[in-house]
Amino acid sequence: MTWASRFRVRQSLAESLWVIPLLGAMLGGLLGIVVSFADEQMGTLAVWQYSPSTASTFLSAIVGATAALTGFVVTVTVLVIQMATGTFSARIMRLIYRDWMLKATLAVLIGTFTYSFSVLQRIEDDFVPDLGVTLAGFFISLSLLVFIVFFDRFIRQLKPVAVAAGVARTARSTFAQTVRIADRTDIRWEHQTTRGDPTLVVRASRGGAIQAVDPGGLVKCARARSAELVLPHPVGDYVQTGDVLVRVYGTKFGDRAEEELEGMIALGAERTFEQDPAFALRIMVDTANIALSPAVTDPTTAVQVLDHIGDVLGLIGTTDLQRRTKPASANTPAAVVMVT
Repeated sequence: MTWASRFRVRQSLAESLWVIPLLGAMLGGLLGIVVSFADEQMGTLAVWQYSPSTASTFLSAIVGATAALTGFVVTVTVLVIQMATGTFSARIMRLIYRDWMLKATLAVLIGTFTYSFSVLQRIEDDFVPDLGVTLAGFFISLSLLVFIVFFDRFIRQLKPVAVAAGVARTARSTFAQTVRIADRTDIRWEHQTTRGDPTLVVRASRGGAIQAVDPGGLVKCARARSAELVLPHPVGDYVQTGDVLVRVYGTKFGDRAEEELEGMIALGAERTFEQDPAFALRIMVDTANIALSPAVTDPTTAVQVLDHIGDVLGLIGTTDLQRRTKPASANTPAAVVMVT
C-alpha cells in the first residue's frame, strides 16, 4: 500500500462516524458476556441481587432509552449539518465529522445498548447476572452525563464565532506544521523553477486536489538516488489527469519510479486541513461572504470571522518566510523543491 493510500485510509477513518461507535458496540457486547460469566462463577452481594422480572424490566428500559438517545444524537447532528451548510459553508462538515465528542457519545450509547442486551439475554428463571444489571445502571447514568455534555457542546458550536474560532485554530495548527516542513534543510521552497530538461516527469494518473505529500518519503527517495525532485504544484492545487506532479533532475529512476513517486502524493476530491492552511482561510472567507450575502445579511458574523482571519494572517505575517522561500537561482542543496 502506498503512502497516498494510507493517507486516504487515515482520512476516511478520521471523518467516519461509524468506526468508534462500532468499537463501542463490540466492547459493550463483549463486556456483557464477560461480566455475566464472572457473575455466574463468583456470585454477588445480597444488596445487588434482583429478581428475574425486575432485572428484565430494568434492562429492557435501558435498551429502549439508549436507542432513543442515539436517535436524538443523530437528529441533532443532522440539524447542525443543515445549519452549517446553509449559514456557514458546506466544508465546515469536515470539522463536524472529526468531532471527538460526537463519536464518543455515540460509542458510549451504542456500547451501553449492546452491553445491556448482552446481559439481558443471560437472564433465566434460576439465574440473574446481578453485577451485570448493576453495571448497566452505572453505564446508563454515564450515558446520560455524556449526552448532556454533548448537547451542551453542540449548542455552543452553533454560534458563528465558535465556528470561526475552530477553523482559525485548525489554520494555525496547519500553518505551524507547514513551517516545520519548510525548516527542513533537505527541502527548499521556490517561487518558480528555471532548470533544464528533467530526466523523468511523473504525471497524474487521475485528476484531483493535492491533499498532502510525504516529504520524508520524497527526501529519502531522492537521497537514495542522488537526485533532486521538484513539485510544481503546492498542496491544495487541483491537478487534472496528465498534469505534472513531480519533475526528476539527476539520476534516472527505475521502471516503477513513476508509480512510486505518485504514491507519495495524495489526491482527493477535495482539499483537506492536514497540510493546507490556505484551505482553512478559504473557509473563513466563504463564511464571511455568506454572512454578507442578501440571503443572510449578518454583518456581525462577518466582522467576527474577519477578526479571526486577521489573527491568522497576523501569525503568518510575523513568521519569517523569506529565509524559507529561496529564489530559483539559490545554491542551497536540497533533495526536494516545492514550488509555492
